[in-house]
Amino acid sequence: MTNHWHVLGAGAIGSLFATSLHRAGLSTTLLRRAGAGRTRILRVCIDTEERTETTPLPVSYNDEPSTISHLLVTTKAYDVVAAVADVAHRLSAHSHIVILVNGMGFMDDLKARYPAFQFAAGTTTEGVYRVRNAQTPQHFCHAGHGVTRLGQAALTQPPPWFGDWEKLDLASSWTDSIEEALWQKLAINCAINPLCAVHDCKNGELALRPELAGQVKTLCDEIAEVSSAAGFSDAASKLHRWVGEVIDKTRENRCSMLQDIQARRRTENDFISGYLLKRARQLGVAVPHNTAVYNRAMRLDNSNS
Repeated sequence: MTNHWHVLGAGAIGSLFATSLHRAGLSTTLLRRAGAGRTRILRVCIDTEERTETTPLPVSYNDEPSTISHLLVTTKAYDVVAAVADVAHRLSAHSHIVILVNGMGFMDDLKARYPAFQFAAGTTTEGVYRVRNAQTPQHFCHAGHGVTRLGQAALTQPPPWFGDWEKLDLASSWTDSIEEALWQKLAINCAINPLCAVHDCKNGELALRPELAGQVKTLCDEIAEVSSAAGFSDAASKLHRWVGEVIDKTRENRCSMLQDIQARRRTENDFISGYLLKRARQLGVAVPHNTAVYNRAMRLDNSNS
């Protein structure tokens, strides 16, 4: 019998992985809040370079009583704890829960609230965004293939459920150092996202405009110092190169934080740069430039509230 995956957070990343799980022959259900109506099928459209594929997926509502055995959470960082709480009555110590969300800082809250639950964490470089002005709200563009890394504290070998992810047409790997993988993604985002949000620019402009390139270097210098103090020596030594490569590879992209600002949505800044600042305070590392960019991005964020 195959595992049944429920996906909590049917935005761009959630919809991409839900359709991939479905294509792999795995039972896949989208979860929706109780107040979101009672439709039982949601049609998800994914554009690629080759085609547009529409996948009808069954829907379950958070307040239903049936047990969830395998849960993928892909909400915004600020919604994670509340979203899991909304379905906690459907989970148990035997449930497998994968948190695939930008930023850091929410896992400690989850583990403290639900010490019996099995939480795995993940980070992905898949590029996907919502198509504006589409006929259906569940219409997304898979703009670039990446890699998804998953891991769980104290598990050096992948658990049996990871076999499902090896069937996906989205590249996935298991790591025994998931904290390092999460920190790497966070560090890169800290150097790019808030700066692009503040200057209303595509990623590539951070390299093309000398004044912004100088700011990227200064931010990376501080982030590398925090990384070293936190025990992430690889990130400390390679961060400048990683950030340069991401800026070049995604030069035409508008980062998620800028997209949120433009759409007048709350950003995940508190769980990206905000988490870096928290760790810097704990470690006694001064990060004045990251603090300044964080504060400027938060002013834009708060103006949308």
